[in-house]
Amino acid sequence: MLIEFTKMHGLGNDFMVIDLVTQRLNLTTEFVKLLGDRHLGIGFDQLLIVEPPSQPDVDFRYRIFNKDGSEVQQCGNGARCFARFVQARKLSFKQKIRVETASGIITLSTDNYGWVQVDMGKPKFEPEQIPFAPKAITKVQNSYRLDVDGTPVTLYVANMGNPHAVIKVDDVLTAEVGRLGKAIESHPAFPERVNVGFMQVMNDRHIRLRVYERGVGETQACGTGACAAVVTGVREGWLDEGVDIRAQLYGGSLIVRWQDGYPVYMTGPATFVYEGVFSPEGLMAGAGLKPVNQHVLDENQETFE
Repeated sequence: MLIEFTKMHGLGNDFMVIDLVTQRLNLTTEFVKLLGDRHLGIGFDQLLIVEPPSQPDVDFRYRIFNKDGSEVQQCGNGARCFARFVQARKLSFKQKIRVETASGIITLSTDNYGWVQVDMGKPKFEPEQIPFAPKAITKVQNSYRLDVDGTPVTLYVANMGNPHAVIKVDDVLTAEVGRLGKAIESHPAFPERVNVGFMQVMNDRHIRLRVYERGVGETQACGTGACAAVVTGVREGWLDEGVDIRAQLYGGSLIVRWQDGYPVYMTGPATFVYEGVFSPEGLMAGAGLKPVNQHVLDENQETFE
């Protein structure tokens, strides 16, 4: 059996996209990890799955898996690729689609130039909504002082369908993204782990950003991370409210707009790289793994190293 897939990227944040509306594929944690392996599989930051909707008022179900096999609730760059993929595969002829994710329903709108606007919904800031358990952690207005391996770090938290910690830095090029990002991502204060953004405010309509994504590491771009950074900047008065803010990442720039009390809108490109096919049985055999029969991920099963 051969499975068709498409490789895409959003500002360098790369994805493997699989249509499971017209195809069938058994997914397990270890198989997703194998697909994400850049030597033994296809390689990606995230795997995007297109499935039929489970609700009558939406067009598709959108599932996201990190390369470590974990399923996550949201991915903004992936959402843009998702919208262009379903059009290219003629799964939908609409320019605006409603998609269900693990964190709720989002709306995706495409234009004739390859850009996609995503209605990301309203941000959440309360600790229990992140989730964030700031026991014995000092709070100053909207910020928190977190001890990270003996280093006090001031950060802000936001949920954009997935959890984010945002740190304001003087220069993203010298920020300790690898050390602090890794330590904060798995800090006990974040029971479901967290994406960590390092934001430099250039002016009131322009930021630079690097993001250490949970289960992935630092990526070229992160759509939800850009949204979390912008809403934090607007909330703190560093950025203008209700106007287009340029979020500049290694892979390119996104446009994010937010007004308090309203959804966040993110606009950016989505790029096709190539299409291909793979044999699930062949990949498993090549990696020395036994074929599996589960159709859904079992979070408690063992994974291979």
